[in-house]
Amino acid sequence: MKSLVFSHPSLHRGFILLALLLCVLVQCFQSAQAAELGNIRTWSQDGTTRVVFDLDDDVDYQVFTLDDPMRLVVDFKNTKVAGDIASAAANEPLFKSVRWGVRDGLDLRVVIDLARPVVYSQFPLGPAAGATGSRLVVDLQQGQGSNGDDAVLAAARQQIGVTDADEAQRDPIAAIISQQEANARRQAATPPSSPQIAEATSPTANQGRGRDIVVVIDPGHGGKDPGALGANGTREKDVVLAIARRLKARFDAAPGFTAKLTRDSDEFIPLRGRTEIARRNHADFFVSIHADAAKSRTPRGSSVYALSQHGATSEAARWLAQSENSADLIGGVDGDLSLNDKDEMLRGVLLDLSMTATVNASLSAGTHLLSQLGRFNRLHKSQVEQAGFVVLKSPDIPSLLVETGFISTPAEEALLSSGAHQDQLAGAIFGGINTYFQQHPPPSTYLAQQIRGGGLASGQYRVRSGDTLSSIAQRQGVTMAELKRANALETDVVRAGQVLHIP
Repeated sequence: MKSLVFSHPSLHRGFILLALLLCVLVQCFQSAQAAELGNIRTWSQDGTTRVVFDLDDDVDYQVFTLDDPMRLVVDFKNTKVAGDIASAAANEPLFKSVRWGVRDGLDLRVVIDLARPVVYSQFPLGPAAGATGSRLVVDLQQGQGSNGDDAVLAAARQQIGVTDADEAQRDPIAAIISQQEANARRQAATPPSSPQIAEATSPTANQGRGRDIVVVIDPGHGGKDPGALGANGTREKDVVLAIARRLKARFDAAPGFTAKLTRDSDEFIPLRGRTEIARRNHADFFVSIHADAAKSRTPRGSSVYALSQHGATSEAARWLAQSENSADLIGGVDGDLSLNDKDEMLRGVLLDLSMTATVNASLSAGTHLLSQLGRFNRLHKSQVEQAGFVVLKSPDIPSLLVETGFISTPAEEALLSSGAHQDQLAGAIFGGINTYFQQHPPPSTYLAQQIRGGGLASGQYRVRSGDTLSSIAQRQGVTMAELKRANALETDVVRAGQVLHIP
């Protein structure tokens, strides 16, 4: 009888209709329970943009960023849009647009296209007094990409009341980085007990005053590789060695700096060998000096190059693929971050973080360097270019390649052969790198101790809480335009602790 009952056509139709009705009821119930995103509000102050997502109920969410182009993405579980959230982009310069879409039938993804790289922090917040619902707060600060700027990240953590311990508990990568920073601070506070230990940990350590910042200077070409040739026979390898020696003398004369040359004679060094010299010397910065050439004899001017994103990606893949690199350290002279005890995914994440931070630091330093070059020399490229040069591919050492001029152009060949012009070029390269480190001194260095202790050089000013660029300019008797030009600032935003050069 059961088979006869279930085979009856009318009963089949009844079960189908009942199933459809149940599905509709379930969907209606779920839709009725969905939270609503009613508004997105923003305001900016002191370089921070606070974004508040107003919801009518607590929801699960996930926040992350994407690059190329830069986007902030927020995924809300079982949420729908109940207001005009697109208008949030209208009055916020950081936002290019606000988009959203439904995911998995019930979830909501909000995508905010950003005008520049940011670092972010997030936290949930209950309703305001007398109101109902819930809020998600995301703080955005202009950064060096992928949370690469320690000062910005620290400020973001402080603003939301997150300690290093809290961060480490939630994020194993943050725990490793926090341990690395703690080791660097401990190394600075505890003088080595013997010369042998001092040399092993930091060959340029200065007991009681912090270590020197190590800059490795690479004169391009050399030996069997003469580089470009000028119309009058000037060889690139000779010119760049002369500039490199002058640059080394400037760094060695500056308190808190030590410079090393990859070559100090007419010798050939393979490209990978140059970066290995930087690693062996625990370099904080690497700069390779060249002279450009072209088929035409009309191009003129200097250019500055940092590593491209494609170059960084390919280098990260090469490092991960080679077993001998697995035990290498990343983190520069203060680094103790070994990759050999990490699984493949974590190694990839750590290496990607290091490469991203390194490239962004290089771009920042390159901007300062271009500003210095532009004061006396023509610029062939007005912004820092990016390319996949092998000598720029250290995963943890900010690196730049400087094309000082076109040796193939007779007028510039004459300049490049001039001792006075070589000295100007060395001064500009020194000034750009020095400016970068004045604003971003590595922990445990003499420069960091001087800045923390208030020891600023003449003509410098440390930004205090509440300062604006206009108020600083007024007090110092200079214009905002002069301040921005002297510090290679692209915007009017300054942050507490930043060191400015007063022209």
